[in-house]
Amino acid sequence: MRRSAVALLRGYSDDYPARLKVKNDDLNVRYNKATAGRRTPKTIQVILMKIEFLSLLLIVAVCSVSAQTPGTTSETAKQSRARTTTTEPQTGGPTQTTTSQPATNQSQAPVKETPSDPVAQLHEQIDSASGPERNSLRLKLVGELLAGDKKVEALSELRSMVSTDIFDPQNFYNAGNAFARLGDNEGAIQAYRKAIEQRKGHYSRALNNLGVVLLRTGRWDEAYEALASALKLEGFRYAEASYNLGRLYAARGENDMAVREWHRVLTLDPQHTGAADALAHIGDEGRVTVVAAKPAPQPRLNDQKPAAKVATNNSVSPKTLVLDPVSFDLLQRARSLMEKGKNIEAVDSYRRLLSREGGYFAPANLELSLVFLTSKRYDEAISNLQMVTMRDGSHYPISYYHLGRLYEGRGDLKQAESCFTQTAAAFGKKNVQFLLDVSRVREKQGNFKGALEAMESYLSIIGEQGQQPAWSNERLTALRAKVEKN
Repeated sequence: MRRSAVALLRGYSDDYPARLKVKNDDLNVRYNKATAGRRTPKTIQVILMKIEFLSLLLIVAVCSVSAQTPGTTSETAKQSRARTTTTEPQTGGPTQTTTSQPATNQSQAPVKETPSDPVAQLHEQIDSASGPERNSLRLKLVGELLAGDKKVEALSELRSMVSTDIFDPQNFYNAGNAFARLGDNEGAIQAYRKAIEQRKGHYSRALNNLGVVLLRTGRWDEAYEALASALKLEGFRYAEASYNLGRLYAARGENDMAVREWHRVLTLDPQHTGAADALAHIGDEGRVTVVAAKPAPQPRLNDQKPAAKVATNNSVSPKTLVLDPVSFDLLQRARSLMEKGKNIEAVDSYRRLLSREGGYFAPANLELSLVFLTSKRYDEAISNLQMVTMRDGSHYPISYYHLGRLYEGRGDLKQAESCFTQTAAAFGKKNVQFLLDVSRVREKQGNFKGALEAMESYLSIIGEQGQQPAWSNERLTALRAKVEKN
Protein backbone atom coordinates (compact mmCIF):
# COMPACT_ATOMS: atom_id res chain seq x y z
CA MET A 1 0.00 0.00 0.00
CA ARG A 2 2.88 2.39 0.84
CA ARG A 3 4.54 1.71 -2.52
CA SER A 4 1.29 2.34 -4.43
CA ALA A 5 0.80 5.75 -2.78
CA VAL A 6 4.35 6.90 -3.53
CA ALA A 7 4.10 5.66 -7.10
CA LEU A 8 1.00 7.79 -7.75
CA LEU A 9 2.74 10.86 -6.38
CA ARG A 10 5.85 10.30 -8.52
CA GLY A 11 4.00 10.01 -11.80
CA TYR A 12 3.82 6.27 -12.11
CA SER A 13 7.64 5.71 -12.99
CA ASP A 14 8.33 2.08 -14.04
CA ASP A 15 11.58 1.62 -12.04
CA TYR A 16 10.40 3.51 -9.02
CA PRO A 17 9.18 0.44 -7.01
CA ALA A 18 12.61 -1.22 -7.16
CA ARG A 19 14.43 1.91 -6.07
CA LEU A 20 11.87 2.48 -3.35
CA LYS A 21 12.42 -1.04 -1.98
CA VAL A 22 16.22 -0.64 -1.74
CA LYS A 23 15.83 2.67 -0.05
CA ASN A 24 13.25 1.39 2.38
CA ASP A 25 15.44 -1.58 3.34
CA ASP A 26 18.35 0.77 4.00
CA LEU A 27 16.15 3.01 6.11
CA ASN A 28 14.88 0.08 8.10
CA VAL A 29 18.46 -1.08 8.91
CA ARG A 30 19.46 2.38 10.07
CA TYR A 31 16.29 2.80 12.07
CA ASN A 32 16.74 -0.56 13.81
CA LYS A 33 20.29 0.33 14.79
CA ALA A 34 19.31 3.73 16.08
CA THR A 35 16.38 2.49 18.09
CA ALA A 36 17.86 -0.75 19.29
CA GLY A 37 16.95 -1.22 22.90
CA ARG A 38 14.53 1.74 22.88
CA ARG A 39 11.50 0.57 20.80
CA THR A 40 9.62 -2.67 21.07
CA PRO A 41 8.32 -4.58 18.07
CA LYS A 42 4.78 -3.68 19.16
CA THR A 43 5.52 0.04 18.98
CA ILE A 44 6.99 -0.31 15.51
CA GLN A 45 3.94 -2.19 14.35
CA VAL A 46 1.62 0.61 15.50
CA ILE A 47 3.68 3.22 13.63
CA LEU A 48 3.62 1.15 10.43
CA MET A 49 -0.18 0.82 10.65
CA LYS A 50 -0.55 4.61 10.94
CA ILE A 51 1.67 5.13 7.90
CA GLU A 52 -0.41 2.67 5.88
CA PHE A 53 -3.66 4.45 6.89
CA LEU A 54 -2.29 7.85 5.83
CA SER A 55 -1.10 6.36 2.54
CA LEU A 56 -4.59 5.03 1.87
CA LEU A 57 -6.16 8.46 2.44
CA LEU A 58 -3.62 10.03 0.09
CA ILE A 59 -4.44 7.50 -2.65
CA VAL A 60 -8.18 8.23 -2.39
CA ALA A 61 -7.59 12.00 -2.63
CA VAL A 62 -5.30 11.73 -5.65
CA CYS A 63 -7.71 9.40 -7.47
CA SER A 64 -10.64 11.81 -6.89
CA VAL A 65 -8.76 14.74 -8.38
CA SER A 66 -7.64 12.69 -11.35
CA ALA A 67 -11.20 11.46 -12.09
CA GLN A 68 -12.90 14.87 -11.87
CA THR A 69 -10.57 16.99 -13.95
CA PRO A 70 -10.94 15.18 -17.33
CA GLY A 71 -14.78 14.97 -16.97
CA THR A 72 -15.14 18.67 -16.24
CA THR A 73 -12.98 19.60 -19.16
CA SER A 74 -14.96 17.28 -21.40
CA GLU A 75 -18.33 18.68 -20.29
CA THR A 76 -17.13 22.26 -20.84
CA ALA A 77 -15.94 21.33 -24.29
CA LYS A 78 -19.29 19.69 -25.09
CA GLN A 79 -21.22 22.77 -24.02
CA SER A 80 -18.89 25.01 -26.02
CA ARG A 81 -19.37 22.87 -29.12
CA ALA A 82 -23.15 22.81 -28.56
CA ARG A 83 -23.36 26.60 -28.57
CA THR A 84 -21.69 26.79 -31.98
CA THR A 85 -23.39 23.87 -33.70
CA THR A 86 -24.94 24.79 -37.03
CA THR A 87 -27.52 22.63 -38.75
CA GLU A 88 -27.05 21.75 -42.34
CA PRO A 89 -29.16 23.81 -44.74
CA GLN A 90 -32.07 22.01 -46.30
CA THR A 91 -32.34 21.83 -50.06
CA GLY A 92 -34.16 24.86 -51.35
CA GLY A 93 -34.61 26.39 -47.86
CA PRO A 94 -32.89 29.08 -45.83
CA THR A 95 -29.95 28.23 -43.63
CA GLN A 96 -30.95 28.15 -39.95
CA THR A 97 -28.66 28.45 -36.96
CA THR A 98 -29.94 26.78 -33.82
CA THR A 99 -28.70 26.21 -30.32
CA SER A 100 -28.52 22.54 -29.33
CA GLN A 101 -28.98 21.31 -25.80
CA PRO A 102 -26.05 19.52 -24.10
CA ALA A 103 -26.00 15.77 -24.69
CA THR A 104 -26.86 15.02 -21.07
CA ASN A 105 -30.19 17.02 -21.33
CA GLN A 106 -31.41 15.73 -24.69
CA SER A 107 -33.61 13.06 -23.14
CA GLN A 108 -35.22 15.45 -20.65
CA ALA A 109 -38.57 17.28 -21.31
CA PRO A 110 -38.21 21.04 -21.90
CA VAL A 111 -38.99 23.20 -18.85
CA LYS A 112 -41.75 25.80 -19.46
CA GLU A 113 -40.66 29.23 -18.31
CA THR A 114 -43.03 31.23 -16.07
CA PRO A 115 -43.87 34.64 -17.56
CA SER A 116 -42.60 37.58 -15.53
CA ASP A 117 -45.65 39.69 -16.46
CA PRO A 118 -48.37 39.21 -13.76
CA VAL A 119 -51.11 39.68 -16.37
CA ALA A 120 -49.64 36.89 -18.52
CA GLN A 121 -49.27 34.68 -15.45
CA LEU A 122 -52.92 35.19 -14.52
CA HIS A 123 -54.04 34.40 -18.07
CA GLU A 124 -52.18 31.08 -17.89
CA GLN A 125 -53.66 30.29 -14.47
CA ILE A 126 -57.18 31.17 -15.67
CA ASP A 127 -56.82 28.87 -18.67
CA SER A 128 -56.03 25.93 -16.40
CA ALA A 129 -58.60 26.74 -13.67
CA SER A 130 -62.33 26.05 -13.44
CA GLY A 131 -65.33 26.87 -11.28
CA PRO A 132 -65.19 29.57 -8.59
CA GLU A 133 -61.38 29.45 -8.61
CA ARG A 134 -61.45 30.61 -12.23
CA ASN A 135 -63.68 33.56 -11.34
CA SER A 136 -61.43 34.51 -8.42
CA LEU A 137 -58.45 34.60 -10.76
CA ARG A 138 -60.39 36.69 -13.26
CA LEU A 139 -61.16 39.23 -10.57
CA LYS A 140 -57.44 39.36 -9.74
CA LEU A 141 -56.77 39.93 -13.42
CA VAL A 142 -59.25 42.83 -13.40
CA GLY A 143 -57.30 44.36 -10.52
CA GLU A 144 -54.02 44.05 -12.43
CA LEU A 145 -55.55 45.58 -15.55
CA LEU A 146 -56.88 48.52 -13.57
CA ALA A 147 -53.50 48.98 -11.93
CA GLY A 148 -52.10 49.25 -15.45
CA ASP A 149 -54.74 51.86 -16.38
CA LYS A 150 -56.53 49.44 -18.71
CA LYS A 151 -60.15 50.15 -17.79
CA VAL A 152 -61.61 49.00 -21.13
CA GLU A 153 -59.90 45.61 -20.88
CA ALA A 154 -60.96 45.30 -17.22
CA LEU A 155 -64.62 45.94 -18.07
CA SER A 156 -64.42 43.45 -20.94
CA GLU A 157 -63.05 40.79 -18.57
CA LEU A 158 -65.83 41.47 -16.06
CA ARG A 159 -68.56 41.19 -18.73
CA SER A 160 -67.08 37.93 -19.97
CA MET A 161 -67.01 36.58 -16.42
CA VAL A 162 -70.64 37.51 -15.66
CA SER A 163 -71.81 35.85 -18.88
CA THR A 164 -70.68 32.41 -17.64
CA ASP A 165 -72.94 29.82 -15.98
CA ILE A 166 -70.62 29.00 -13.07
CA PHE A 167 -72.38 28.74 -9.70
CA ASP A 168 -70.46 31.37 -7.80
CA PRO A 169 -72.71 33.97 -6.12
CA GLN A 170 -69.90 35.41 -4.00
CA ASN A 171 -67.69 36.30 -6.95
CA PHE A 172 -70.62 37.58 -9.02
CA TYR A 173 -71.40 39.87 -6.08
CA ASN A 174 -67.75 41.01 -6.11
CA ALA A 175 -68.00 41.58 -9.86
CA GLY A 176 -71.05 43.77 -9.25
CA ASN A 177 -69.02 45.84 -6.80
CA ALA A 178 -66.25 46.20 -9.38
CA PHE A 179 -68.73 47.32 -12.05
CA ALA A 180 -70.25 49.85 -9.63
CA ARG A 181 -66.84 51.33 -8.78
CA LEU A 182 -66.07 51.67 -12.49
CA GLY A 183 -69.37 53.45 -13.13
CA ASP A 184 -70.90 50.68 -15.26
CA ASN A 185 -74.39 50.60 -13.72
CA GLU A 186 -75.88 48.11 -16.17
CA GLY A 187 -73.01 45.69 -15.60
CA ALA A 188 -73.41 46.04 -11.83
CA ILE A 189 -77.16 45.40 -12.02
CA GLN A 190 -76.61 42.27 -14.12
CA ALA A 191 -73.92 40.90 -11.79
CA TYR A 192 -75.89 41.56 -8.58
CA ARG A 193 -79.04 40.00 -10.01
CA LYS A 194 -77.10 36.91 -11.05
CA ALA A 195 -75.71 36.54 -7.53
CA ILE A 196 -79.19 37.00 -6.02
CA GLU A 197 -80.74 34.52 -8.45
CA GLN A 198 -78.12 31.87 -7.63
CA ARG A 199 -78.99 32.21 -3.95
CA LYS A 200 -82.71 32.13 -4.76
CA GLY A 201 -83.25 35.67 -3.47
CA HIS A 202 -81.57 35.11 -0.11
CA TYR A 203 -78.64 37.50 -0.49
CA SER A 204 -79.25 40.67 1.50
CA ARG A 205 -75.92 42.36 0.75
CA ALA A 206 -76.37 41.93 -2.98
CA LEU A 207 -79.98 43.19 -2.72
CA ASN A 208 -78.81 46.26 -0.83
CA ASN A 209 -76.10 47.07 -3.37
CA LEU A 210 -78.52 46.43 -6.23
CA GLY A 211 -80.92 48.89 -4.64
CA VAL A 212 -78.17 51.52 -4.44
CA VAL A 213 -77.32 51.21 -8.14
CA LEU A 214 -81.00 51.27 -9.14
CA LEU A 215 -81.49 54.36 -6.98
CA ARG A 216 -78.54 55.97 -8.73
CA THR A 217 -80.05 55.29 -12.14
CA GLY A 218 -83.50 56.59 -11.17
CA ARG A 219 -85.25 53.22 -11.29
CA TRP A 220 -86.98 53.90 -8.01
CA ASP A 221 -89.64 51.19 -8.06
CA GLU A 222 -87.02 48.50 -8.59
CA ALA A 223 -84.76 50.09 -5.98
CA TYR A 224 -87.58 49.99 -3.44
CA GLU A 225 -88.22 46.28 -4.10
CA ALA A 226 -84.52 45.43 -3.68
CA LEU A 227 -83.99 47.45 -0.49
CA ALA A 228 -87.26 46.33 1.11
CA SER A 229 -86.35 42.70 0.35
CA ALA A 230 -82.92 43.14 1.96
CA LEU A 231 -84.55 44.54 5.09
CA LYS A 232 -87.09 41.74 5.33
CA LEU A 233 -84.36 39.10 5.03
CA GLU A 234 -82.54 40.68 7.98
CA GLY A 235 -85.62 41.23 10.13
CA PHE A 236 -85.47 45.01 9.58
CA ARG A 237 -82.15 45.13 11.42
CA TYR A 238 -79.92 45.90 8.44
CA ALA A 239 -78.68 49.45 9.09
CA GLU A 240 -77.16 50.07 5.66
CA ALA A 241 -80.29 48.96 3.81
CA SER A 242 -82.42 51.23 6.03
CA TYR A 243 -80.09 54.12 5.33
CA ASN A 244 -80.36 53.60 1.57
CA LEU A 245 -84.14 53.19 1.75
CA GLY A 246 -84.23 56.52 3.55
CA ARG A 247 -82.27 58.06 0.70
CA LEU A 248 -84.83 56.67 -1.74
CA TYR A 249 -87.73 58.15 0.22
CA ALA A 250 -85.98 61.52 0.38
CA ALA A 251 -85.39 61.46 -3.38
CA ARG A 252 -89.10 60.81 -3.96
CA GLY A 253 -90.07 63.68 -1.66
CA GLU A 254 -91.37 61.47 1.15
CA ASN A 255 -89.29 63.12 3.85
CA ASP A 256 -91.14 61.77 6.86
CA MET A 257 -90.60 58.20 5.69
CA ALA A 258 -86.92 59.02 5.15
CA VAL A 259 -86.62 60.38 8.69
CA ARG A 260 -88.24 57.21 10.02
CA GLU A 261 -85.64 55.01 8.30
CA TRP A 262 -82.68 57.12 9.44
CA HIS A 263 -83.88 57.01 13.05
CA ARG A 264 -84.02 53.23 12.73
CA VAL A 265 -80.42 53.25 11.44
CA LEU A 266 -79.18 55.20 14.47
CA THR A 267 -81.03 52.83 16.79
CA LEU A 268 -79.14 49.93 15.23
CA ASP A 269 -75.86 51.78 14.77
CA PRO A 270 -75.48 54.99 16.83
CA GLN A 271 -72.15 55.69 15.10
CA HIS A 272 -73.63 55.76 11.56
CA THR A 273 -72.46 59.18 10.41
CA GLY A 274 -74.37 59.03 7.11
CA ALA A 275 -77.74 58.76 8.83
CA ALA A 276 -76.86 61.43 11.40
CA ASP A 277 -75.76 63.82 8.68
CA ALA A 278 -78.88 63.11 6.60
CA LEU A 279 -81.14 63.88 9.56
CA ALA A 280 -79.28 67.12 10.19
CA HIS A 281 -79.91 68.33 6.61
CA ILE A 282 -83.38 66.98 5.82
CA GLY A 283 -85.23 70.08 6.98
CA ASP A 284 -88.83 70.28 8.21
CA GLU A 285 -90.79 70.12 4.97
CA GLY A 286 -92.97 67.03 4.80
CA ARG A 287 -92.10 65.92 8.31
CA VAL A 288 -94.84 64.95 10.73
CA THR A 289 -94.79 66.57 14.14
CA VAL A 290 -96.79 65.46 17.16
CA VAL A 291 -98.72 68.19 18.98
CA ALA A 292 -100.95 67.97 22.02
CA ALA A 293 -103.94 69.54 20.25
CA LYS A 294 -104.69 71.08 16.87
CA PRO A 295 -107.70 72.65 15.17
CA ALA A 296 -110.28 70.17 13.94
CA PRO A 297 -109.98 69.77 10.14
CA GLN A 298 -112.87 70.78 7.93
CA PRO A 299 -113.98 68.29 5.25
CA ARG A 300 -113.33 69.49 1.69
CA LEU A 301 -114.50 68.34 -1.71
CA ASN A 302 -111.96 67.01 -4.19
CA ASP A 303 -112.45 69.92 -6.59
CA GLN A 304 -111.81 72.61 -3.99
CA LYS A 305 -108.46 74.35 -3.83
CA PRO A 306 -106.42 73.36 -0.80
CA ALA A 307 -106.44 75.76 2.10
CA ALA A 308 -103.16 77.21 3.16
CA LYS A 309 -101.49 75.31 5.98
CA VAL A 310 -101.34 77.29 9.21
CA ALA A 311 -99.12 76.36 12.08
CA THR A 312 -100.84 75.56 15.34
CA ASN A 313 -98.06 77.27 17.30
CA ASN A 314 -94.95 79.28 16.69
CA SER A 315 -92.62 76.33 17.13
CA VAL A 316 -93.99 74.49 14.12
CA SER A 317 -93.04 75.45 10.57
CA PRO A 318 -95.90 76.12 8.10
CA LYS A 319 -94.42 73.33 5.94
CA THR A 320 -94.61 70.84 8.79
CA LEU A 321 -97.47 68.36 9.06
CA VAL A 322 -98.99 67.95 12.51
CA LEU A 323 -100.88 65.12 14.18
CA ASP A 324 -102.15 64.51 17.66
CA PRO A 325 -100.61 61.57 19.54
CA VAL A 326 -103.42 59.13 18.70
CA SER A 327 -103.32 59.85 14.97
CA PHE A 328 -99.52 59.75 14.99
CA ASP A 329 -99.54 56.30 16.59
CA LEU A 330 -102.01 55.07 13.98
CA LEU A 331 -99.73 56.35 11.22
CA GLN A 332 -96.68 54.58 12.63
CA ARG A 333 -98.63 51.36 13.14
CA ALA A 334 -99.93 51.45 9.56
CA ARG A 335 -96.38 51.93 8.23
CA SER A 336 -95.03 49.01 10.24
CA LEU A 337 -97.82 46.75 8.99
CA MET A 338 -97.29 47.89 5.40
CA GLU A 339 -93.57 47.11 5.37
CA LYS A 340 -94.25 43.67 6.79
CA GLY A 341 -96.74 42.93 4.03
CA LYS A 342 -99.80 42.90 6.30
CA ASN A 343 -101.88 44.91 3.87
CA ILE A 344 -105.36 44.31 5.33
CA GLU A 345 -104.33 45.49 8.81
CA ALA A 346 -102.38 48.40 7.27
CA VAL A 347 -105.47 49.57 5.33
CA ASP A 348 -107.50 49.51 8.51
CA SER A 349 -104.99 51.66 10.40
CA TYR A 350 -104.68 54.18 7.56
CA ARG A 351 -108.45 54.52 7.34
CA ARG A 352 -108.83 55.06 11.07
CA LEU A 353 -106.22 57.79 10.85
CA LEU A 354 -107.91 59.45 7.87
CA SER A 355 -111.28 59.38 9.60
CA ARG A 356 -109.70 61.43 12.39
CA GLU A 357 -108.21 63.86 9.85
CA GLY A 358 -111.33 64.60 7.80
CA GLY A 359 -110.50 62.05 5.09
CA TYR A 360 -107.23 63.60 3.98
CA PHE A 361 -103.67 63.61 5.27
CA ALA A 362 -101.26 63.69 2.32
CA PRO A 363 -98.64 61.15 3.49
CA ALA A 364 -101.34 58.71 4.62
CA ASN A 365 -103.33 58.97 1.38
CA LEU A 366 -100.18 58.46 -0.69
CA GLU A 367 -99.01 55.46 1.33
CA LEU A 368 -102.51 53.96 1.38
CA SER A 369 -102.67 54.20 -2.42
CA LEU A 370 -99.49 52.12 -2.64
CA VAL A 371 -101.01 49.46 -0.39
CA PHE A 372 -104.05 49.37 -2.69
CA LEU A 373 -101.74 49.19 -5.71
CA THR A 374 -99.90 46.20 -4.23
CA SER A 375 -103.24 44.55 -3.44
CA LYS A 376 -104.48 45.25 -7.01
CA ARG A 377 -107.31 47.43 -5.71
CA TYR A 378 -106.72 49.89 -8.51
CA ASP A 379 -109.89 52.01 -8.23
CA GLU A 380 -109.21 52.81 -4.59
CA ALA A 381 -105.56 53.52 -5.40
CA ILE A 382 -106.57 55.99 -8.14
CA SER A 383 -109.04 57.73 -5.83
CA ASN A 384 -106.37 58.41 -3.18
CA LEU A 385 -103.72 59.44 -5.71
CA GLN A 386 -106.09 61.91 -7.35
CA MET A 387 -106.60 63.62 -4.01
CA VAL A 388 -102.85 63.93 -3.45
CA THR A 389 -102.09 65.24 -6.94
CA MET A 390 -104.89 67.83 -6.74
CA ARG A 391 -104.04 69.10 -3.25
CA ASP A 392 -100.31 68.49 -2.79
CA GLY A 393 -98.92 67.47 -6.17
CA SER A 394 -96.12 70.02 -5.93
CA HIS A 395 -95.02 68.58 -2.57
CA TYR A 396 -95.46 64.94 -3.60
CA PRO A 397 -94.71 64.81 -7.35
CA ILE A 398 -94.13 61.07 -7.11
CA SER A 399 -97.94 60.80 -6.83
CA TYR A 400 -98.20 61.82 -10.52
CA TYR A 401 -95.93 58.92 -11.47
CA HIS A 402 -97.98 56.31 -9.58
CA LEU A 403 -101.19 57.71 -11.05
CA GLY A 404 -99.66 57.62 -14.54
CA ARG A 405 -98.83 53.94 -14.12
CA LEU A 406 -102.41 53.18 -13.22
CA TYR A 407 -103.76 55.17 -16.17
CA GLU A 408 -101.34 53.40 -18.54
CA GLY A 409 -102.47 50.03 -17.18
CA ARG A 410 -106.06 50.97 -17.92
CA GLY A 411 -105.19 52.07 -21.44
CA ASP A 412 -105.82 55.77 -20.76
CA LEU A 413 -102.61 56.79 -22.49
CA LYS A 414 -103.38 60.47 -22.78
CA GLN A 415 -103.89 60.79 -19.03
CA ALA A 416 -100.79 58.67 -18.44
CA GLU A 417 -98.72 60.92 -20.69
CA SER A 418 -99.92 63.99 -18.80
CA CYS A 419 -98.98 62.46 -15.44
CA PHE A 420 -95.55 61.27 -16.61
CA THR A 421 -94.82 64.67 -18.17
CA GLN A 422 -95.63 66.41 -14.89
CA THR A 423 -93.44 63.95 -13.00
CA ALA A 424 -90.51 64.50 -15.38
CA ALA A 425 -90.88 68.28 -15.12
CA ALA A 426 -91.01 68.18 -11.31
CA PHE A 427 -87.87 66.07 -10.85
CA GLY A 428 -85.90 67.45 -13.81
CA LYS A 429 -82.30 66.24 -13.94
CA LYS A 430 -82.58 64.69 -10.49
CA ASN A 431 -84.26 61.75 -12.19
CA VAL A 432 -84.50 61.68 -15.97
CA GLN A 433 -85.86 58.14 -15.93
CA PHE A 434 -89.37 59.56 -16.17
CA LEU A 435 -88.58 60.75 -19.71
CA LEU A 436 -88.51 57.08 -20.71
CA ASP A 437 -92.07 56.75 -19.43
CA VAL A 438 -93.08 59.78 -21.49
CA SER A 439 -91.40 58.32 -24.58
CA ARG A 440 -93.05 54.94 -24.10
CA VAL A 441 -96.65 56.19 -23.82
CA ARG A 442 -96.18 58.61 -26.71
CA GLU A 443 -94.97 55.77 -28.89
CA LYS A 444 -97.99 53.69 -27.89
CA GLN A 445 -100.22 56.55 -29.07
CA GLY A 446 -98.42 56.75 -32.41
CA ASN A 447 -96.71 60.03 -31.54
CA PHE A 448 -93.32 58.85 -32.76
CA LYS A 449 -91.86 62.32 -33.08
CA GLY A 450 -92.73 63.11 -29.46
CA ALA A 451 -91.38 59.74 -28.36
CA LEU A 452 -88.11 60.42 -30.16
CA GLU A 453 -87.80 63.87 -28.59
CA ALA A 454 -88.26 62.48 -25.09
CA MET A 455 -85.75 59.68 -25.77
CA GLU A 456 -83.15 62.09 -27.17
CA SER A 457 -83.58 64.35 -24.13
CA TYR A 458 -83.05 61.40 -21.82
CA LEU A 459 -79.92 60.17 -23.61
CA SER A 460 -78.50 63.68 -23.80
CA ILE A 461 -78.79 64.22 -20.05
CA ILE A 462 -77.36 60.87 -19.03
CA GLY A 463 -74.64 61.36 -21.65
CA GLU A 464 -73.58 64.44 -19.71
CA GLN A 465 -73.26 62.15 -16.71
CA GLY A 466 -70.98 59.79 -18.63
CA GLN A 467 -73.59 57.07 -19.18
CA GLN A 468 -74.73 55.44 -22.40
CA PRO A 469 -77.01 52.39 -22.23
CA ALA A 470 -76.11 49.52 -24.52
CA TRP A 471 -79.58 49.66 -26.08
CA SER A 472 -79.55 53.40 -26.86
CA ASN A 473 -78.42 53.30 -30.51
CA GLU A 474 -80.83 50.53 -31.40
CA ARG A 475 -83.72 52.38 -29.74
CA LEU A 476 -82.97 55.66 -31.47
CA THR A 477 -82.67 53.93 -34.83
CA ALA A 478 -86.06 52.26 -34.39
CA LEU A 479 -87.81 55.50 -33.40
CA ARG A 480 -86.21 57.46 -36.24
CA ALA A 481 -87.34 54.83 -38.71
CA LYS A 482 -90.91 55.14 -37.42
CA VAL A 483 -90.77 58.94 -37.69
CA GLU A 484 -89.56 58.74 -41.32
CA LYS A 485 -92.18 56.17 -42.20
CA ASN A 486 -95.01 58.31 -40.84
